[in-house]
Amino acid sequence: MSSTGAMTGLRVIDLTRVLGGPYCTQILADHGADVIKVEPPAGDEVRDWGPPFHEEDAAYFVGINRNKRSIGLDLASEGGRAVLMKLLETADVLIENFKPGTLDKWGIGNDVLRAKFPKLVHCRISGFGADGPRGGNPGYDAIIQAMTGMIAATGSPESGPMRIGVPLVDITTGLYAAIGILMALSERQRSGLGQFLETTLYETGLAIMHPHTANYFMHGKPPGLTGNEHPNLVPYAIFPTRTDNIFIGVGNDGTFRKLAKEIGKPELGTDPRFARNKDRIANRDALRAELAAVFSQHEAEPLCNRLLAAGLPAGPVQKIDQALTNPHTLHRGDIIEKDWYKGVASPIRLERTKPSLRRTPPKFSQHTSEVLGEFGYSKDEIAALVAKGAVCGSDRKR
Repeated sequence: MSSTGAMTGLRVIDLTRVLGGPYCTQILADHGADVIKVEPPAGDEVRDWGPPFHEEDAAYFVGINRNKRSIGLDLASEGGRAVLMKLLETADVLIENFKPGTLDKWGIGNDVLRAKFPKLVHCRISGFGADGPRGGNPGYDAIIQAMTGMIAATGSPESGPMRIGVPLVDITTGLYAAIGILMALSERQRSGLGQFLETTLYETGLAIMHPHTANYFMHGKPPGLTGNEHPNLVPYAIFPTRTDNIFIGVGNDGTFRKLAKEIGKPELGTDPRFARNKDRIANRDALRAELAAVFSQHEAEPLCNRLLAAGLPAGPVQKIDQALTNPHTLHRGDIIEKDWYKGVASPIRLERTKPSLRRTPPKFSQHTSEVLGEFGYSKDEIAALVAKGAVCGSDRKR
């Protein structure tokens, strides 16, 4: 299918499963890359992570695998690996999240790939990397949240430590992988060579712990549990109104004075307890009481609209259904649809080379014949590979 995306002409062989890798390759696919999703004979396990399901595929899978073609390969078999090597002949990028050492065990490790395909960018996503005390250990989002200080810094004194409610580590690892791939492709334009790159969940978890790591390096104190409040800024928290909760976030003293004036309490902006951010931090509870008394007299939506129009950081605390049907969401075209599929559009908006929805998420091994035919396999050869179990037919049940 034709595309005018920024990644048009890029071929990606995607051996990843679950979340970080597929999230990365969907970013590239949305912008025109030809992503061939190579699945093991049992399929990507998140196809089963439901309900809800569309036919046999869970929403979890559907949400991160659009614009891709699927082929089932048994890479543990010699025949399956031979097909993979054929696919790599015209590939720009290989991305995988096998346990470090798996490809080496199969005789197709990075040294082999580098010698055979010198222009290939090989990206590996892993839990902890190949070396170090935890080298080769499996990685899971919530476990990395726990191990990198994220859970210990999230929650309130009442709730205790809390897991962040979205798989932030997995998703951000996918983002870093996409950035790394683009960096390697950019460098390849100068050197003519591909290279190996790695992103790990563990390093990602540490990298996104800002400002807690910066604060710790400065004063040596681990963060406390501040709930929805910010360790470095006040006010930065949820407040109830007459209707719904709102979130107020103030980044500097001038903004606070403007907020105080806009809500009819200009004296708060010059009160010595609240005049500077460090004063507001020292008198956090007193300021919260002052603001809560004012906000309780207003309705959430009109108040936030007025504050936002004045350039002040305020927003209603919305549920997902409200966010997805919000007039601004709809105006910006943030929801995309094709046939039975509905999803959130790529947030990367380029002026000329726009993202597009060309394919709905694939059924397991749906494109086996199509893809292998493009690589020169005859119908009889494909049938023979299916019969041997090296390749999974598109009509096969997982």
